[in-house]
Order: sequence, then structure tokens, then C-alpha cells
Amino acid sequence: QVQLVESGGGLVQAGGSLRLSCVASGRPSSRDTMGWFRQAPGKEREFVAALFRSSGRSYYTDSVKGRFTISRDNAKNTVYLQMESLRPDDTGVYYCVSDSTIILSSLRDPRQYDYWGQGTQVTVSS
Repeated sequence: QVQLVESGGGLVQAGGSLRLSCVASGRPSSRDTMGWFRQAPGKEREFVAALFRSSGRSYYTDSVKGRFTISRDNAKNTVYLQMESLRPDDTGVYYCVSDSTIILSSLRDPRQYDYWGQGTQVTVSS
């Protein structure tokens, strides 16, 4: 079992920045894939970014490329999402996810992740 706890959400003006953190506890592994999804009101959960297993390779949805950066500190069992140049359409609840067996082709499918955090709200005002 892995427990994930997010923090760092809040209210920010368009163009601003936020850094989300997700601490994993229980039985996390540096080999796990870790990432972020988000869900806006009335919309389905959307893949944002992920670090695939221990490869160090990061993947992003097109709308955040060049603005968001995902990183991890294995010593702290923590994954980060640095968000720059935020836009109102970035608003939503951001969820940290983790999985030990997901394959690359399923990275963007929320159904493939075993572990989810409780979510942290990000609101970007125009």
C-alpha cells in the first residue's frame, strides 16, 4: 500500500506560479511511476504529467508543455509539479498518482493507476 498526500494548491492570478508537492508513504519505490492528473468542474480527470518508473523520462499533456515541470526527490519520497504561467483553464483539483506496473502506453489512462492522493485545489483567476 502507498499513501499519497498533496500540498501546495491555492489561489493565484493568471501568469502566476505554484509548486505542488506529493509525499508518498507506506511502501513507495523509486521505481514507481508517479504523476499528476487534474479535474475541472464538470469535466473528466485529465492527465497532466508523469515520470515513468525509474527512467527519469517525463511526459506532459500538450497544454502544459513548456509551463509545467515534474520532478522527484527519491530520498524524500516526494514528487513535485512546478507550474508557471498559469492560466484560468489550469483551474481544477490536482491529484497525485502512483503505480508500480503501469506501461508507457497507458500513462495517460487514470484507470491504470492504483494509488491516488486526496487532491489539492488550484484556482487561477483571470
